[in-house]
Amino acid sequence: MSEANTTEATGFDALKGMGTQASENLVREPKIDAQGRAYATGKRKNAVARVWIKPGTGKITINGRDQEVYFARPVLRMMIAQPTQLTDRAGQFDVIATVEGSGLSGQAGAIRHAISKALTYYEPGLRALLKPHGLLTRDPRVVERKKYGKAKARRSFQFSKR
Repeated sequence: MSEANTTEATGFDALKGMGTQASENLVREPKIDAQGRAYATGKRKNAVARVWIKPGTGKITINGRDQEVYFARPVLRMMIAQPTQLTDRAGQFDVIATVEGSGLSGQAGAIRHAISKALTYYEPGLRALLKPHGLLTRDPRVVERKKYGKAKARRSFQFSKR
């Protein structure tokens, strides 16, 4: 009787292997529209960026303006270029972005997030390169709300002895 139990698989034993098998065989399909573009949305602080990437010469347009005009600071342009440089795709994709909300730093972070997501939609194999660097993770840090009885979120009003 004990031999029969060891060779017989229960219904639960059959279910155990299903979770690992599904994750091993997961093959992501490219998400490309009829015009040959990949679309993604990126967010950072209060900024929301909508990005379309398509094969091209590496031109980056933000809100109808060139990136050098929109982001005058080189640090912000470097942030936007990170995903393409990391994946060795610099100069291969044209980027059209519309971004609103927050300030320039938040907008640059949102565009970087969106470009990273769009690259993974266009070429799913790039996910393994971008994920360890945290480019696919939405940065959850946002401004803390103002509390009543305080000047700002944590700052108290100035104390007066007299």
